[in-house]
Amino acid sequence: MKTVMTVDDSVSMRQMVSLVLRGDGYAVVEAVDGEDALAKLGGQELHLVLADINMPGIDGIELTRKIRSMAEYKFIPIVLLTTESDPEKKQQGKAAGATAWIVKPFQPDQLLAVVKKVMR
Repeated sequence: MKTVMTVDDSVSMRQMVSLVLRGDGYAVVEAVDGEDALAKLGGQELHLVLADINMPGIDGIELTRKIRSMAEYKFIPIVLLTTESDPEKKQQGKAAGATAWIVKPFQPDQLLAVVKKVMR
């Protein structure tokens, strides 16, 4: 079973993403923000990180940079979820090492299609 970490400060968004992923057979680790995500990484096997961009403390772009700097997670796919469609933010995410980008709101099948595509 593949494991996905979902990082979002919105409880409803975390629950929705988790429900969609679990419904498709993935194990899910939930983190409430970037700091929580880093604390929960702790060497556990993950296959994908789905992170919101706008979070208090460590945002999704900074979290992406920090994950990319860890040897064991250097090549893990990181998908940023955001309400931002600003090309500048996209560029920052790409520069930080994000694999893909999903703009909220999104359809469950759109989320699963991106997850499957980047995780192969």
